Amino acid sequence: MGNGTSTDIITSIRNADMNRKGLVRIVSTNITESFVKILLREGFIENVKKHEESNQDFLISTLRHRKKRQKPYRRNFLNLKQVSRPGLRIYSNYQRIPRILSGIGIVILSTPKGIMTDREARLEEIGGEILYYIW
Repeated sequence: MGNGTSTDIITSIRNADMNRKGLVRIVSTNITESFVKILLREGFIENVKKHEESNQDFLISTLRHRKKRQKPYRRNFLNLKQVSRPGLRIYSNYQRIPRILSGIGIVILSTPKGIMTDREARLEEIGGEILYYIW
């Protein structure tokens, strides 16, 4: 799986978080939909709507904790680290998938059964390419 699409998603969400934007618009593909579903299920995104504009579908995501916050803040809400990249792929079996902050953070993997979190991969006992750490 190429990391270009997932990197674009993470970069746009990170930039919106740093600039205190509430909404993020992402081009809708199968990969982006599964990636955004994981972020929604894990609580990093509050809401997702599908929008069609000039024969192209977009996902409009609402970031969590941005509506009421008016004061400037110093820490980002979404901290993430890209692990695997095109020049260096990192693979792991299900027993060696790392735990981020003792299970508070998540690891996003690309597995033969699709993109999933570390908890789901451990339950299904499958490994894959480690894409991101998110906490």
